[in-house]
Amino acid sequence: MSRPGPRTRGMAAPVWVLRHLQVAVAALGRLYRTPLSTAMTVAVIGIALALPSVLLVGLNNVQRLSAGWGGGTSISLFLKQSVKDTQAADLASRLRAWDQVASVHTITHEQALTEFRHLSGFGSALDALPDNPLPAVLVIQPTAAVKQAASLQSLLLKLRQLPQTDMAQLDLQWVKRLNALMAIGRRGVLVVGGLLALTVLLVVGNTVRLDIQNRHDEIAVTKLIGGTDAFIRRPFLYTGLWHGALGGLLACVLVESAFALLGGPVHHLATLYQSSFSLHSIDLSDVSMVLSAGAALGLAGSWLAVGRHLDAIEPT
Repeated sequence: MSRPGPRTRGMAAPVWVLRHLQVAVAALGRLYRTPLSTAMTVAVIGIALALPSVLLVGLNNVQRLSAGWGGGTSISLFLKQSVKDTQAADLASRLRAWDQVASVHTITHEQALTEFRHLSGFGSALDALPDNPLPAVLVIQPTAAVKQAASLQSLLLKLRQLPQTDMAQLDLQWVKRLNALMAIGRRGVLVVGGLLALTVLLVVGNTVRLDIQNRHDEIAVTKLIGGTDAFIRRPFLYTGLWHGALGGLLACVLVESAFALLGGPVHHLATLYQSSFSLHSIDLSDVSMVLSAGAALGLAGSWLAVGRHLDAIEPT
């Protein structure tokens, strides 16, 4: 018996790919011929995948919004009384070169006194003072990368070690609370996503199980004439994969539609607060992640169903 030549071995891979493409197209055609059941299954999968996707994209928008709250993470650096305004300006220039600092606003002695006079109402009492008791202040805005409480604390300690510093003040409590809320939100997305992923597995598994039962005789005849389990399993796996991928595509459409409906009211609310914030919907990386997750869950659900129910069918 002659061995297959190099040309025959080289053609094996393209033939294998062609067979898989044929089965994938045939599985998609079978779904097309049963539009009602396919639409119901895809709708359930799409809604299940859309819920955690909406939560995740919404959480990312909240994180973007919190990053834009400039006043919340600013550090007030009170300089010593002996530091002149020119020295304060020089120090501000040096601080702007730091990687952790986004901007520095200088408040001179006179500006601090004017602001205090305006806010306190003690104008006459301040006029009685021989000298200006208020120091120069540097209002430091950290960069967006410095948003964790530990990073802010490290920057705060570094500023306190400056020889010109009298006091550095930052309210870390709200930052810690925000980080805790964001961590809870992400953990919640994982929990909800896990439960809904289990739902997708059950839906796809049940759909493939019903398909196997409906094709019981066809599977028995195929086994009788020598069809392998891999050959019989392949169309059912592609059926689950298509269900999951189409469900993921529907989920992306639902998420995009939801944020399109919310975009106008959110933009109007942001305008009332003199903010340029706008909702960011699902992007290409999120779309690819949802589609991949849907296809993977559909494939896994069909694999479990086929592995459990296919062995029970034996030709008689």
